[in-house]
Amino acid sequence: MTEATVAGTKHLLVVEDDPGDVLLTREALAGATGPLAVHVVEDGEEAVDFLRREGGHSGAPRPDLVLLDLNLPRLDGREVLARIKSDPGLRSIPVVVLTTSKAVEDVRRSYELHANAFVTKPAELDRFLSVVRQVGEFFLNVVRLPNRA
Repeated sequence: MTEATVAGTKHLLVVEDDPGDVLLTREALAGATGPLAVHVVEDGEEAVDFLRREGGHSGAPRPDLVLLDLNLPRLDGREVLARIKSDPGLRSIPVVVLTTSKAVEDVRRSYELHANAFVTKPAELDRFLSVVRQVGEFFLNVVRLPNRA
């Protein structure tokens, strides 16, 4: 039985083109309470396809949470966020922008596009793991999510 078939599995979509950050994110969430399936896409177009269950993602689960980098190939994270939050079938999915950016304009724009949170990736390894763990704990184990209501 795979993690995706376990009853009660929560699904996290990580939209990130840096393999190192993906690895660290997986490591940070490895101790998540309950079954967790982490799905990874490396660019914005693939993220939209995954969420809309198009192309090679026709069987994709609806994620309970999206961790979204802003600086992505093919379609940047701002555009992905805009598409998610303008689509009635997707807009209730919580999206946490997780990026290296500290730019005030990126923070402002992300919230204008209805991001649920904006988190700047810490440069220090231990802090990065802690922040991702806290985000995962809060959104996957503390709050009530639309898919789980």
